[in-house]
Amino acid sequence: MSTSSFAEISRMGLWNKNPALVQLLGLCPLLAVTGSVVNALGLGLATMLVLVGSNLVVSLIRNHVTDVIRLPAFVMIIAAFTTCTELLMKAYTYELYLILGLFISLIVTNCTILGRAEAFASKNSVWPSVLDGFMMSLGFMAVLIVLGAIREFLGTGALFADMNLLFGEAARSWKITLLNIESGMLVAILPPGAFMVTGLLIAMKNIIDKQIDDRQAAKATPIQVGSRRVRTTGRIS
Repeated sequence: MSTSSFAEISRMGLWNKNPALVQLLGLCPLLAVTGSVVNALGLGLATMLVLVGSNLVVSLIRNHVTDVIRLPAFVMIIAAFTTCTELLMKAYTYELYLILGLFISLIVTNCTILGRAEAFASKNSVWPSVLDGFMMSLGFMAVLIVLGAIREFLGTGALFADMNLLFGEAARSWKITLLNIESGMLVAILPPGAFMVTGLLIAMKNIIDKQIDDRQAAKATPIQVGSRRVRTTGRIS
């Protein structure tokens, strides 16, 4: 696959076909657990591990499974990686696993993962499939983190609280207090706040896309040069 194709895969995953802002997939965990940056980052990394791993294996076996068992095989692969991710979180980030709870297990039902396995990994070789999984999950995780940061700031006035749940005791001091407030906007850390902030992010992306399209259309429009009338006077003998 050419370099331009790799660039196209990256652009699709991060922006043009972002799972959260364009395809609107995986919204249940996105809205439920993004009350803080650490929750968003934990879920994003878990989703990335499952998506990259499943894309890798699906690409490897794509020529060895028939159409009859293709989808069941994909689901089993995704379930296996989800279980491995769940066990890893239980072993190394148990407190964060308890906070995220059921939404780690629900990764197996994330339509983004099965959709990429069916639409891309089953039709392409290993490295493009791994890149597609990485970029799609990176785009999804970026939206999770931005959403979590906005909600955490509006709700508590701080950022990066409880990062020790993911990175250990050394990360306890990462918390940044931007506003000293006793009680923030409670709605921001509740489900209605998640809907409102997500809607604003989608609207901002649509505005940016429209500006880009208008700029490209203006560049593509040929400049029409009109004819100039020249008036001459005088007599010819």
